[in-house]
Amino acid sequence: MNRKLIRPNLNEYKEKMSREPREPMKKKTHPPSETYAENYYYLKQMNKKTLVCIVFVDGETTEGVIEWYDRNCIKLNRTDAPNLLIYKRSVKYIYKLEDADMDVAEKKGRPKSIEKKD
Repeated sequence: MNRKLIRPNLNEYKEKMSREPREPMKKKTHPPSETYAENYYYLKQMNKKTLVCIVFVDGETTEGVIEWYDRNCIKLNRTDAPNLLIYKRSVKYIYKLEDADMDVAEKKGRPKSIEKKD
């Protein structure tokens, strides 16, 4: 019995590899460090002239309308007091005063319930 060794033709594989360009491995990109959510929030409140309350790190609060902002400061317009230039690093959080006055039903879009007086 005569056995014959079967060997693949390597020239076909070489041609196939040379025709297909190899793509370099793409590295994963890091998530962006700036999401611009803060900028979007300030612009939205400025355009609507929303009355906001700013709570400082030490617990003090102040109310007004945001006139403008930059990377480090917020300018707050107040009707009954002088306007303020507030450093962002001293702000603990900001909330809209209109939302604080609404009850749960109004926040969901339903009219405020009317109570009957006897």
